[in-house]
Parts: sequence; C-alpha cells; structure tokens
Amino acid sequence: MPPNRKPLPPSLYAETARPAPPTPPLDGDKRVAVAIVGGGFTGLSAALHLAEAGTDVAVLEAHEPGWGASGRNGGQVNPGLKHDPDVIEADFGPDLGARMVAMSWDAPNVVFDLIRRHQMTCEAQQGGTLRAAFSRRSAAEVRASAAQSARRGGPVTVLEADDLALATGARRYICAMLDRRGGKVNPLGYARGLAQAAMQAGAAVHGASPVTAMRRNGGEWQLTTPTGTVRAEHVVLATNGYTDDLWPGLRRSLVPLFSAIAATEPLSRDRAAAIMPSGSVLYEAETVTVYYRLDQDNRLLMGGRSASRDIAGPAQLAHLTRYAQRLWPQLADVRWTHGWSGQLAITTDHYPHIHEPAPGVTVCLGYNGRGVAMATAMGPQLARRVLGGAAAAIDMPVTTIRQIPFHALWPSAVAGRIAYARIQAMLGL
Repeated sequence: MPPNRKPLPPSLYAETARPAPPTPPLDGDKRVAVAIVGGGFTGLSAALHLAEAGTDVAVLEAHEPGWGASGRNGGQVNPGLKHDPDVIEADFGPDLGARMVAMSWDAPNVVFDLIRRHQMTCEAQQGGTLRAAFSRRSAAEVRASAAQSARRGGPVTVLEADDLALATGARRYICAMLDRRGGKVNPLGYARGLAQAAMQAGAAVHGASPVTAMRRNGGEWQLTTPTGTVRAEHVVLATNGYTDDLWPGLRRSLVPLFSAIAATEPLSRDRAAAIMPSGSVLYEAETVTVYYRLDQDNRLLMGGRSASRDIAGPAQLAHLTRYAQRLWPQLADVRWTHGWSGQLAITTDHYPHIHEPAPGVTVCLGYNGRGVAMATAMGPQLARRVLGGAAAAIDMPVTTIRQIPFHALWPSAVAGRIAYARIQAMLGL
C-alpha cells in the first residue's frame, strides 16, 4: 500500500463491494485542463462528464475513491433537497428555484441511468424512497411535501398508517411519502464504478495523492502532492465532509456531521419478507433522522447520527440496534455484525454550496445527507460550468463562501441538538 493511502475503514461495504480499480498515486509532474480534488461522488461524476466531453482531467484523492462518506453512507439514493419545493422557489425565485427543484428531485434518475449505461456492479435497485413520519408535526410536513411534488408531476403517493405497516412491517408511523424515483446501491461499489467509468472515458484518477498546497502560477493553478505536481487551468474542490484548510475559510463554512450504520447478519427469507417487503428504502422525517434498508443479502442496515468520531463495530451503536428491535420485536435475537461511520457535510441553510472564489476555481459541497443522488447529479452541472464559464447557467446558485461564526464550537452544539431532539422524540413532542 502506498505510504500516503490510509486503509479503507472497516465496513460491510469494504467486504462486499466490487474490487477497487487501480488508482496509482500521482508520479511526477503533469498538466491537465481540469484538476479535481476529492475522489467521492462529486469529483468522480464531474470527472466522468468532463472526460466524456473530451476534456483532459485528473482526480487527486487523498486515499482511494470512495474512502470518505461516499463509500460509507447508507446507500440510499433519495430525491430532492432538504427543503420542500415551495420553499426552494420562494428562496430562489420561479426560474432558478424551479430548476433546482426539477434537478434535485430527478437526481436519482441520473444515478441509475449512469449505473445502467456503464454496467456498474453495485447492487442497484430503484425501488423507491419512503419519507416516513411518526409525529403529528412531521406527518403534516410529509403530506405537504407530497402535495407539492405531485403538483409538479412527481411520481409520489402518500401511504397512510395501515398501508405503511404493510410496506415496512412496522406500526410506528402515521404516514409516509413514497417517491418511486428513489432506490439503493452499495455506495462503495458505486464509487468504484464511477471511478472505473471516468478512467475508461479518459480521466486520470490518482489515489494516495493528498493535495498539500494550491497556488496560482501565472495563468494556471499548481497543486502539490507528496509525489508530484499538477498544473491546471481549472480546479474543482470536491472534498465535502473531509474538507480541510486547502482553500482559506472553506472548512469553516460547513459542519462535518458523523452518521453511522449498523448491519445485521443476513436474515432468513421469512424474516426479511416481514421487514420492508416493499423493497423501498426509508428515512424518517424527524429532527434526528434514522434511515434503513435491506441489502441484496437481506441484511438490515440501520443508520443515524452518532458520536463525533469514527465507529468500528456495532457495539458502539446500541441506540440504533435497540431502535430496530422497537420497530421489529422479532429481531430481538438477531446478530449485528458490522458498525461504521463517516462524515457528512452540513450547511447552515441546508442547501448545497457552489462557490467560485477565484478565477479558475469551483467548489461544490454540502449535501446535508442527500449526497448519493445530489453529488452525482452535480457532476454534469459542474462540467457544464467549467467548460462554459460564468455564462453557463447551472441549476444551483453560485454563492460566496461564508464562514460559520464560532465554528470551533460545532461538536458541542451538534451533540446538544441531537440529545434535545431525542428527548423530544421520547416525549412524543
């Protein structure tokens, strides 16, 4: 293993995903039209679309493609942004707002179209997303969201308590919105598939190549890694929850939030048939989100917020395994075999952030828990912007970097907010 490449963190995906394609470290000096920092979904999708457009592009990844949250998330391919369509159009106007809504709610189709087109082996299944509510407040919000999506032609249905119990095997929920555009993947396998597709299209993807410095050199940008340099006309920064201080102030413009997943042993066919028989994925539309799905081996994957540290094993995720038993008491004797976590990027306004802080620099990050679909869908958007410049309209706003006041206090603030929300949930508020 190259000295700069950290081993892939232990997870179920690390054991079950398709093999990683070779991504050797940068060796020496090279010049490309576009250099991308970060080998997650954003960077790899952008590289693929740029390469397909005939652009010379190189991806510089600190470890290996999918090493960060792209390869550790819940594997849910969910439509939409954090905010509902009416809110988005009120925030950004009838033109840009409507384009944001259309692009974000169609994002899962971008994922599954790429998977089919490039024949990626990643356990893909477009079986729909359930956005479920167990509190009266959230149930009203789910119904409103479904109505707004339906008015825009979205393939959505509201499932009431009895039908939802049939779909999930759980009696906890008041209602849910089923959006048939959603689905699931093995996210590490998908990241590796994107990397393979990008390289087959002509992109260079270098693992074990952390960018340690970035500076303007004449009319180009020069990126330095431990084993070489890249000169590029344009740089895309796509580091999301693992953003560091490479660009001044960028790290302090978002909050890296840990999300964790616990996975069971493969369940029997009968047991699996009683849990999510619909084949959909589900996330709870509550203050502290829990999300879950079955994988192709009938393992139950339960995800949610966790302590602000890396998790290695299911014993550290008792809050998730207990919750699973609350939903399905028949799982009391099931064995939990895996537990892991990764860092998401949360923005204060809960929108993805696209910045252009200097000529030839584009930043894209902050998916607020919807990264599988949205980060992928931003790939063609970024390619269009890079190739067309400021005159090329994209379906997201380009904003300035704004640092979060008192950013150093974020771990305590997040822990307090999660604890407060869990108390509210226990009290039924």
